[in-house]
Amino acid sequence: MELTSSALVYLVAGLTLLALTATVLLWPRLAGRHPLQILGRIGLLTVSQLLALAVCALTLNAAYGFYSSWHDLLQPTGGQLALGPAGPGARSGPPVGDALVRPTTEGGLDQVTDLPQGKPEEVGQISSIRVNGKESGLSDQMFIYLPPEYFNPKYARERFPVLLTLAGYPGPALHLLSELHTPQTAWDLQRTGRMAPTVVVMARPTVAAPRNTECVDVPGGPATETWFAKDLPNALRSAYRVSRSPASWGVLGYSTGGSCALRLALRDPGSYGSAAALHADYQVPEDWSTGDLFGGSRQLAQGYDLAWRLQNLPVPKSHLLLVSTRTEEDYAATQQFLATASSTAQAHPDLTVDSLFLPDGGHSFDTWRRELPASLEWLSDHLSPAPDREPRAG
Repeated sequence: MELTSSALVYLVAGLTLLALTATVLLWPRLAGRHPLQILGRIGLLTVSQLLALAVCALTLNAAYGFYSSWHDLLQPTGGQLALGPAGPGARSGPPVGDALVRPTTEGGLDQVTDLPQGKPEEVGQISSIRVNGKESGLSDQMFIYLPPEYFNPKYARERFPVLLTLAGYPGPALHLLSELHTPQTAWDLQRTGRMAPTVVVMARPTVAAPRNTECVDVPGGPATETWFAKDLPNALRSAYRVSRSPASWGVLGYSTGGSCALRLALRDPGSYGSAAALHADYQVPEDWSTGDLFGGSRQLAQGYDLAWRLQNLPVPKSHLLLVSTRTEEDYAATQQFLATASSTAQAHPDLTVDSLFLPDGGHSFDTWRRELPASLEWLSDHLSPAPDREPRAG
């Protein structure tokens, strides 16, 4: 039973009701001062309260995805990597023992009921996979959508562009399917010719749950930037027919995921050539969810300040899209960063900056769903067709 499943919440809630009922019924019998009666009362209260707390914890975790699976909860971050076969849609490649991607039942894919239905060669395929990183030592569950063309023999030698999509904090990767409707929207755009056939990867920025590492390499801690910039592309290239060119890789995210998207495009242009950020922040915060990510180092923190980078460091070749609303709390900050980025782009043709602002909307899935189709179309226009092909057999 999945950690985030409703069935588990209902089960524990039922056990809580049974424990409370047992407490009411047995309390008169345990009202004396005998040591066993005292221990019985303590036991009933303890079990009832622990079960009630478990219901609250499971409900919050199901809603916000602090831990997306039992694997997250029970295995310490950076532990031994569990390597296995390459997973659905995998091409011939490394031996099974060296695979960095394997299929998994984690993540709650069975909870999403409105996914495209049909044969893979007609509607594509969505799978849950676990990816393991060699350099960072991190491991996480995510989803991958392979377009119908991936299964068409006509495209057997083609490599496909890749779009990494990132959820917010502390949301699970499942929110990209169940709430944002990412693969559903991508399929609709691709079948109507508004988006090129693209492999869409759906992940969360919270690789080192439950801490919010904001996709940075934490000194002495999780190397989250390395995970997204190096490990994830390398792992996917080992298992799927995807492009090796950064110009064919893009990243989209909302909220914290949008902040990560911009950082990856500006700090790691050798991995991602374009980014669309929905309602992002432009500096790494220091709050209850992050702690001090840079160990007090002003220099490290400055390196992740996006406006400072554009004004003081070499400007990368990158395409950026800033998306928000005119009623969003961070509208002024977005306008300020947009002004800086646009000014920099005028002097550096390798950098392009576009923006999309809705007249209203807040920090919510209702707004992000409205912004998603135009953002995906923009990214498709800026993802270069994969220049590389699979070698001929033999």
